Amino acid sequence: MTQAMRLLAQDAEDLKVIAAALQDAVGKIGDISYEPAGRRLTLAFNRYRWEAKGGERVRSAVQVGGVMRVQARKLRRNAKDAVVELLDVAFEPGEAPGGAVTFTFAGGGDLRAEVECLDVVLADVSAPWPTPRTPRHEA
Repeated sequence: MTQAMRLLAQDAEDLKVIAAALQDAVGKIGDISYEPAGRRLTLAFNRYRWEAKGGERVRSAVQVGGVMRVQARKLRRNAKDAVVELLDVAFEPGEAPGGAVTFTFAGGGDLRAEVECLDVVLADVSAPWPTPRTPRHEA
């Protein structure tokens, strides 16, 4: 068994590593939480463990710090049990050191967090479990 993943992104290159680890993660709309007073955006996913030798998923949490504003597009906030599949996470620079972190989901939805600086943490929070389904992508 490989160790639980714990990653920190403080620049766009770091965020690409987190994005690769989170590709094809699935979660529910209800597992997305924005705390304006704490300036934190937290998302929980069942992450496919691309780094593992066999098909496994693990419960993971992503926290974005220094969030000033969050915008959702094509995500039904009132549908707490709706499942979303994460395709990518990217950083768009703004007034340095700030910008926007965008989570892009299958089906055209996205979540955009305006941040004062890039501060993103990914941590596995459970033991992995086997899955018979390996995500596949069109070539």
